[in-house]
Amino acid sequence: MEMVFDNYIVGTFLVSLFAFLFLFILRHYNNNNNDNNTRKKRFEKGYSREFKIQTGTGKGECSPGNGSGDEVIIVGAGVAGAALAYTLGKDGRRVHVIERDLTEPDRIVGELLQPGGYLKLVELGLEDCVEDIDAQRVFGYALFKDGRNTKLSYPLEKFQADVSGRSFHNGRLIQRMREKAATLPNVKLEQGTVTSLIEEKGTIIGVQYKTKDGEELRAYAPLTIVCDGCFSNLRRSLCNPKVDVPSCFVGLVLENCELPFSNHGHVILADPSPILFYPISSTEVRCLVDVPGKKVPSIANGEMANHLKTVVAQQVPPELRDAFIAAVDKGNIRTMPNRSMPADPHPTPGALLMGDAFNMRHPLTGGGMTVALSDIVVLRDLLRPLHNLHDAASLTSYLESFYTLRKPVASTINTLAGALYKVFSASPDEARKEMRQACFDYLSLGGVFSTGPVALLSGLNPRPLSLVLHFFAVAIYGVGRLLLPFPSFQRMWIGARLISSASGIIFPIIKAEGVRQMFFPATVPAVYRAPPVVN
Repeated sequence: MEMVFDNYIVGTFLVSLFAFLFLFILRHYNNNNNDNNTRKKRFEKGYSREFKIQTGTGKGECSPGNGSGDEVIIVGAGVAGAALAYTLGKDGRRVHVIERDLTEPDRIVGELLQPGGYLKLVELGLEDCVEDIDAQRVFGYALFKDGRNTKLSYPLEKFQADVSGRSFHNGRLIQRMREKAATLPNVKLEQGTVTSLIEEKGTIIGVQYKTKDGEELRAYAPLTIVCDGCFSNLRRSLCNPKVDVPSCFVGLVLENCELPFSNHGHVILADPSPILFYPISSTEVRCLVDVPGKKVPSIANGEMANHLKTVVAQQVPPELRDAFIAAVDKGNIRTMPNRSMPADPHPTPGALLMGDAFNMRHPLTGGGMTVALSDIVVLRDLLRPLHNLHDAASLTSYLESFYTLRKPVASTINTLAGALYKVFSASPDEARKEMRQACFDYLSLGGVFSTGPVALLSGLNPRPLSLVLHFFAVAIYGVGRLLLPFPSFQRMWIGARLISSASGIIFPIIKAEGVRQMFFPATVPAVYRAPPVVN
């Protein structure tokens, strides 16, 4: 009876919330159109680039018109850059990749690939890159709160047996991707630091870079794709970067310990914000402690170790506590700022942004690589009909559809990451506390209440509307918990604030993603543009 009544409450309120969402979309539709028109006019008048662009070609330099032969320059060979190089190279493109450091990276993020991302890896022919690197299969998540836990499994029943999440050392995956790209004769990997984009008559025609020996060189191609990561020094000329740093991750490696739920990621709803555990090899478990804000306790003077032992350790599951303290004592503590940045490109002839240089979200949900690989699939399919990339203006107009076609996957994962981080973080506000508890209880119900959100998080069901409905279903479930068995004025007031808080969390994220592209992509004219015909 209780379950039936909960379902009835959810269904009733979802109808009214759908109407509320529709009104919100109508309200912001004109605002988004005005913003887009302003950007278009600014670009057509000649956007004044203020960062890292040079003009003209140098004497004696080799441009595409006089024989360099490169069709695409890729700046950066991380996950996005290396996967893109292999993908375009496999399609016969002549690709020149310039990477600042070709040695194996050592990072504390980018270590979890969702099942939806693995499917994209298969589609690109790169699935063997997660083999022979001691990658671990991941089948879902375990959620912990106040001594309770619940297991959330990926809905993998309809997929082949090899489909699941994967977790690994990030650097090992990147090296495998670089090695595979380098096997193609038409892909050139070079170590060097790109210092600027080269512009001629409003079109990006190549890059200037410094080799590892310090020599200044230029490279030219009709299309330059910038994939130089979250700290990109080239993105300002190609997009409007609104970078936010809501928190930092403190990273540790736990050795020779057993997770409470094997082959699962573990999320502890701690105070003040979540703690993550997931395997990165057969003998190692990554721990990421989220610290709100841009500043973290000092590692050098021992403040960080003391904080981890006295504040964080007591919130770690008992099965992992000893290994956690041992990892702190070992001293290999690292930090990483968590950045988010909505995609807001300036369509620029001759250039594109990809990966974290283009779009970032909080890494709580591990969706970054899934978005990047999905973007590569979209771009590959758009470029395949084109035999000539030299008409920069026509190519730019045609590729505007990329920004809309990527939205189902990107906006679903981006919105969920931002919303879940805020819901999972502790707050003194009573309404936020109720929302956090409602989320845990909603996911614990099982069935569609857990598989629906997990399918969204994993990239297996990238549907923005489904995300919004589940998010407000959680909020209404929280209101129902407050009003049963007997409502009071105070509980009704908290319930109203809960709905308001939920709206304040998700609607700004949706606005930043773009309401029209997110929910009404078929109304965007760029989607219907045919490939340019170049003689």
